[in-house]
This record gives sequence, C-alpha cells and structure tokens, in this order.
Amino acid sequence: MRVRLAPTGSWTDGRAEVSLGPTLALLDALAAERSVQGAAVRLGLSYRAVWGRIAALEAALGRAVAEKTKGHGTVLTPFGDGLREALGDSLGAFRDALAAEERTLARRLAGLLGPASAPLRLAASHDPLLAELAAARPDLDLVTTGSLDALALVGDGRAAAAGFHFGAHAAAPGSAFAAAFADPGLAVRPLFSREQGLMLAPGNPLGIAALADLPRARARLVQRQRGSGTRLWFERLWTEAGLDPGALASTGMEEFTHQAVAALIASGAADAGMGTRAVADRFGLAFLSLGTETYFLAVRREAEGAWSTELAEAARRAAATAVGYAPPSPGQGSPSTAEARGRVSRADEG
Repeated sequence: MRVRLAPTGSWTDGRAEVSLGPTLALLDALAAERSVQGAAVRLGLSYRAVWGRIAALEAALGRAVAEKTKGHGTVLTPFGDGLREALGDSLGAFRDALAAEERTLARRLAGLLGPASAPLRLAASHDPLLAELAAARPDLDLVTTGSLDALALVGDGRAAAAGFHFGAHAAAPGSAFAAAFADPGLAVRPLFSREQGLMLAPGNPLGIAALADLPRARARLVQRQRGSGTRLWFERLWTEAGLDPGALASTGMEEFTHQAVAALIASGAADAGMGTRAVADRFGLAFLSLGTETYFLAVRREAEGAWSTELAEAARRAAATAVGYAPPSPGQGSPSTAEARGRVSRADEG
C-alpha cells in the first residue's frame, strides 16, 4: 500500500488567490522540462491547459514567470525561478513530517483494509523512461541507485529486481554484471537501448569534439556517483583512449541522476557530464555521442510474474518513439574507443 501526503495552501492579496502546491508543481515541471509541451506531459495536462495555468498565475501575480527563448523552449524568468525556490523551501520543510505521517496512515489503513500484497522493490540505475513506467505501476517501489548497488540489493534479497547497464557489448569476466547473467536464480532480459554521451553547454562554447578535448579546454566535469553504470562506462572509455585521469578538471560534484548532471551544466556550474541524449534534449544542451548501450532488468526467479513481462513490453513500446532510445535487439552494446571520438550535435536539433 502506498500513501502520499502533500502540503497545500494559498496566497492572496485580496484580489486573487494562488494555490501554492499546484503552482510549485507547474514551476518545477517548467524548470525540469524547459518546454510547455514537456511540462504538459509531466503534469498529465494538455498543452493549452499548461499555458492557461501560466497565464492565470502571471495575471494573479502581475509578473511574468516564464518566457520563450529562441532554440531553447520555455524557461522560468528570474522571478519565476525565485518563486519556485521560495515555494520549494517552504513546502519542502514539511517533507520529513509528512513522510512519517504517510507511514503511520499506511499502517492504520492496512489494519482497516486487511492484508494486501506489498509492492515489489525495483532497485535501478537512473533512467527517465524507466522511472515514468515504474511510477505508473502501484505494484512497484522504485529505488534509484547505481547499477552495482542495484545488483547487490537483489543479491542479498533486499530487492526483487534490478535495472542495470554497463556500457559494453559483453560483461567483463569476473564482474558483478557477468555474475548476474550466470546466476540461475535471476532472469535477465533487455529492456531497451539508449544513447549516451557527453552533455555540453548549449552551443558547445568550448568546442568539445572528442573526449581528449576535455582536458585541453579545461572543461569542468560533473560525474555520476561511483558504482553507477554511466560512471564505469566513462572511466573505461577514458582509459581506452589513453587519457590521464589526473588531467580532468573535475567540479568535485557527483550526482545520482542524469537530470541533476544536466541541470548543473544548464545552470553554468559545470561544462560537461556524461548522460543520455534524451535528457540532453530536454535541457537544450549540446551532445557528443559516445555510443549506445543496452539497459537490462534482472528479476529474482521467485519474484517473476506478469508484472515483469508487462514492464518489458511497455519499455519496448516507449523506446520505439522516445528520443535517444530504441527497442532492444541482438548485438547491441557499447562503442569502441574509435566510436568514442563521437560527433557533437545540438540535442534539440536531432
């Protein structure tokens, strides 16, 4: 059973009333998607409905909260961003208290309703497409972690399934990934193929055209957390290219999601970071393709059921139309070092 509580409230100056929760959701969606269409999909609304909410909010406040930018969709104005931060800080202050109340209410409801099947825990390396699919399934509890940690959680029984990737045609002998494929207690299947590469500042102002250009340009790199499949892939490509790890101008920051990496680049706090084409496209970033990889689902045999087949089929359908994704096919894997030289494109142009 899942219980979700959220703070609410309103602001009024005697002329108009602004609902705080829906306003924060709107501003968060615009900040994350950087387009009205993307915000509409995220909120489950129509394009026209989102524009209507923006217009109503701006009329109530007497200030613009969003603006169109050439080639970069729709972004928050400085006022809109400040409003989002203020609302987020205030409403976020209730997060811990609400989480405790959610657990309490879930227990009480469970006692009233009787026994029910607990959701299966899916520990998975971050992927936006998988996150959307899992969110639509109340029988799944998605926990975002690195690929290695996800497999470890499945191995010790703390998760029913793991989503993982490793950016190679085949798992290295002796690795945790190879062990997953060899484990008779796990059913492993591909979910989709996705393109990864370097996400770069809009317009690629540093002229990054290959991995070797990162140290030359003194590009500030933001990394994914250690143990993530993306971090392992980047480090392998760096080594295969014969580049010195000490030459990287790292920001010292490690993030757990592709969106967090992209947000730092979009804000100017970093110049480059590895991530998916899909996320680069959402943030309007330039993109240097490093290749494609297969994202896998490993399920403990005793936890197998219709849910895993349904999830795999839904992933295949979604990947067929999503930017930077494709349904899985035999022979898919990671790029070679030669492919890692890559090609820079504007993510919003292809």
